[in-house]
Amino acid sequence: MSRKSNKVRSGVLGAVLCGISICALASVPASEVGDPAHRTALISNQADQAVLLGAAITGSNRLVAVGERGLVLLSDDAGAHWRQSPVPVSVTLTSVRFAGQQGVAVGHGGVVLTSNDGGEHWVLRLDGRRAAELALQAAKADNNPALIERAQQLVDEGPDKPFLDVAIDNDGHLLVVGAYGMIFASADFGQNWSPWMGRLDNPDGLHLYAIRQRGNELLVAGERGLVLSSVNNGASFTRLETSYKGSLFVAELLGERDIVVAGLKGSLLRSHDGGVTWLRLTAADASSFTGSALGADGSLYLVTQAGHVLGLQHGALVQLSQHALPSLNGIAPVNAENVLVLSNRGLTTLRLDGPAEGLK
Repeated sequence: MSRKSNKVRSGVLGAVLCGISICALASVPASEVGDPAHRTALISNQADQAVLLGAAITGSNRLVAVGERGLVLLSDDAGAHWRQSPVPVSVTLTSVRFAGQQGVAVGHGGVVLTSNDGGEHWVLRLDGRRAAELALQAAKADNNPALIERAQQLVDEGPDKPFLDVAIDNDGHLLVVGAYGMIFASADFGQNWSPWMGRLDNPDGLHLYAIRQRGNELLVAGERGLVLSSVNNGASFTRLETSYKGSLFVAELLGERDIVVAGLKGSLLRSHDGGVTWLRLTAADASSFTGSALGADGSLYLVTQAGHVLGLQHGALVQLSQHALPSLNGIAPVNAENVLVLSNRGLTTLRLDGPAEGLK
């Protein structure tokens, strides 16, 4: 891919992400990212009103939310009160996941942070410069001209590309995905990393927006309707054909062979057979899906650009709350009746009007 087309797609990435109400994710010059990727986040007395993009729950039921300027917020009382955790970066953080007390957060500048104490403390494990160097080394070792060209661009352009989502399992294995097809894996909780770009059927380096893992099964969703699946813990991936060509920002593994992906213009695709066939549903107002989460019982929760909280009931999309909310960036279930929703205005703990559908 040429450098000119790369710049065009960088602008498109920023425009698309702004279009789903997370403008903080738009690509920024390397000169503005390099220092914040190694500068401690400032403590703010209004952090719970900032732009927040991702949330997760720890093994001790602590809520953890992340967002702009390296913000990491913790709540031990179901979202009633929040405090800020010290973080070694001040770039925008886009996603956070926990397996027990071990957590990982990713964001701008190609940063990856880990915590082994429920989010109290964080360690920088990867940044964009090191990621680019690892990608170039791997591409040269494989003698793959296309990957060498893409990796060289990552090196030349600097750490201006965000990671957008992350998966973690109970053994501390990490997978991070992001802009321009970036995907990296760590088998030791972030101490060492391996580029996986060569494992994906993604020759154009399409943006990867979401990743989910369940056992040895992996699901990746991205730009231009890209859906990739692995059933052997990432040793190989298969591209799943959906006929949908819009960007997909949401991916979830519901049941044994039940897959959901969703994205632009309120489009949701569901497969009951591991991605062989798909059923398309559309949100009533066609507003883009921007985030998702699964409840403890497998219930699916979705949020949209229009500020709606949706779920599935009897196979149909239904609105779970009638509250007037701003454009939403993410969601995390607190319990069966309440969810935490994230927006450019901060955090809201919301009581739902009705339940979402659990696993059948």
